[in-house]
Amino acid sequence: MRVLITGGTGFIGAEVVRQLVAEGGHDITVFHVSGSQRRLADVADRVTLIRGDVGNISHVLDAVKTARPQAIFHLGAILSTASDLDPSAAMHANVNGTFNVLEAARILDVPQVLFASSIGTYGLGMTGPHIDDLTVQRPLSFYGTAKLFGEGAGNFYRHRYGLDFRGIRFPGICGPGVRTPGAAQFHSWVVEECAKGRPYTIEVAPHTRVPIVYVRDAAAGVLALARAPRERLVQFNYLINGVPPTPSAEQLADAVRARVPGARIDFRVDPQRQAFIDRLMKPVDDRFAREEWGWNPAYDTDAMLDDFLAELAAHPQRYPD
Repeated sequence: MRVLITGGTGFIGAEVVRQLVAEGGHDITVFHVSGSQRRLADVADRVTLIRGDVGNISHVLDAVKTARPQAIFHLGAILSTASDLDPSAAMHANVNGTFNVLEAARILDVPQVLFASSIGTYGLGMTGPHIDDLTVQRPLSFYGTAKLFGEGAGNFYRHRYGLDFRGIRFPGICGPGVRTPGAAQFHSWVVEECAKGRPYTIEVAPHTRVPIVYVRDAAAGVLALARAPRERLVQFNYLINGVPPTPSAEQLADAVRARVPGARIDFRVDPQRQAFIDRLMKPVDDRFAREEWGWNPAYDTDAMLDDFLAELAAHPQRYPD
């Protein structure tokens, strides 16, 4: 398969690239804005790297012309907290960038676009006991608003132009090398900080549960959705979650302590962060993804932590401070 991956040097994108490289037989082009390629350093000779700005339509068109992809995995974006701090930059990258990808696919006859959306598209009006693909989407953040635009624009291109558009709504994603602040990042930071011998303060209450998925499962989900028979898909935009049950912050801390001798973890609640999580983070029902394209995450909490720590130990150069 010929595939173009925006954000391919980033957190999710690099793992998707690595999984495709491991499979073999793919022509992979990575479109990225960052100068850092450390996540892909050992496979860089097996992919094509194109540096550009997804918010610039000329850059996107040139990349698509070069790659001639059968699919675009649009994973590049400014993340949640950074988007809300600078809506103008997020408008350029996350709204205009998604539009540019869709337009390039239309103009240059790319059959498929897979879009990384977010649980952040949910917000006001969540009255049920859980979130699923039928829950009303009324985001409170600019990041979530931009992602909701992407879903809606993709659906328009699917209906109007026949584009095979598919979206995957990620919850919090846990894994090594997370650097951008966000509501759910404590899952990643408590593991990495303790593994590096530093103390970590979790800024939510011990009972707090935030839906998460391990980064390897998240990347595998991208590939599984991209490969699913089109005729089986009804929702087209899918919410996913990791292996249940979702651990509480205290359970996660205890699991880290059990694996990292001398881990120093405490709790100090940030009222604003806690209120945000309490208002928005409900249990996730991902039955549509499971039923329509076989979503089946492999990493429960124990397996996630074991692999996370093993990855940090084996490849510290990928995850510098």
